[in-house]
Amino acid sequence: MDLTQKVADTALHTVAVSPFLSQFSLFILAIFIGYYVVWSVTPALHTPLMSVTNAISSVIIVGALIAGGPADMSLAKILGVIAIGLAAVNIFGGFAVTHRMLSMYKKKK
Repeated sequence: MDLTQKVADTALHTVAVSPFLSQFSLFILAIFIGYYVVWSVTPALHTPLMSVTNAISSVIIVGALIAGGPADMSLAKILGVIAIGLAAVNIFGGFAVTHRMLSMYKKKK
């Protein structure tokens, strides 16, 4: 049996993974990584972490706008609109928290 035959036999025996399962697994992994990263940050780094979170949310809202943009009604559009709302709350709330945290460091007059 030559190499090309082995590659062809291996290709026939591969199992296709569902795109949903792959993306869902990545989502679950991101949840755990995000949880451990956020809770291991020292209090001195909370303000920069909030700023980075706001920047990430602004990238997420661009993707949500793309998903919610098509004219046809589909599950992707519904989830995109939900993502737009949640990301907007996250962005504006994050800026409010960051502003409040930075105002704590200002000198009182």
